[in-house]
Amino acid sequence: MKIAMIGAGAMGSLFGSLLAEAGKSVTLLDIRKDHVDAINTHGLTVEKGGQQKTVRISATTDAETIGPVDLALVFVKSTHTDDAAQTAARLSGSTGLVLTLQNGMGNADTLANALDPGRVIAGTTSHGATFLGPGAIRHAGEGETVIGPWTPTAMDKAESVADFFNQAGIVTRAVPDVHALLWAKLFINIGINAITALTGIKNGQILDLGSTRALAREAVNEAMAVARARGIAIQGDPVEKVYQVADATGPNRSSMGQDVDQGRATEINAINGFIVRMAREAGIPVPVNQTLTTLIETLQAHY
Repeated sequence: MKIAMIGAGAMGSLFGSLLAEAGKSVTLLDIRKDHVDAINTHGLTVEKGGQQKTVRISATTDAETIGPVDLALVFVKSTHTDDAAQTAARLSGSTGLVLTLQNGMGNADTLANALDPGRVIAGTTSHGATFLGPGAIRHAGEGETVIGPWTPTAMDKAESVADFFNQAGIVTRAVPDVHALLWAKLFINIGINAITALTGIKNGQILDLGSTRALAREAVNEAMAVARARGIAIQGDPVEKVYQVADATGPNRSSMGQDVDQGRATEINAINGFIVRMAREAGIPVPVNQTLTTLIETLQAHY
């Protein structure tokens, strides 16, 4: 299977390195020439647990040099999904599959508008990574990857990708209801990302104060009300899951926090902003998510 990684930031580079180490044919595609040049010259440096290793992997800034692929993984920020969808459509041709493991909502819909929805697979991953600089990332945490078909009739395609990942040592399972899965991941991002980005704290510090825990809880409760209005099945206790993830990733800075630290555009519109839009359509008040969204928008407009 020939693979293209569209977006070779922290997560794209991480998944590319895991597949390359397993002997898979994979090419990283990214707009950062310094990152691509460093990888092609010295290899990709992956830090984990205080140790470093170098993974040899091909990288390019030009999608036309890659050629047709069997699987394109999309790891760009949600603000760039429109462009990535067009690239994925070209690379995947008429038969290739496209998988998104991006944060936020709306990415799979954008991909499905650019190519056959039956070839779109979406999911979430518990792996974490941090971009350290050109040609270098940190593998900050690992766990299960869960994927599913964007259209119900394509379950066999999701299962084939899951099998392929498992063969490469990336623990993965396929599920039929990927929409509920993405909402479950959204609840976690709702409870952690904007709060940590605005306050400068790490994930685990959300749990330090009762008032901060309450803020996360209210943001997630609003999102759950929107999900129920849209007929989304909610499994377990999403608020407790937020607390568990914050604890498990305690030393980490959320992806939105990293974006703010670096003065980059955030994915607020695909996370809290998504809830605000869906709530407006349903006539549901979501003052906490509205406030968090406005504050992040204000912050990034004044970098």
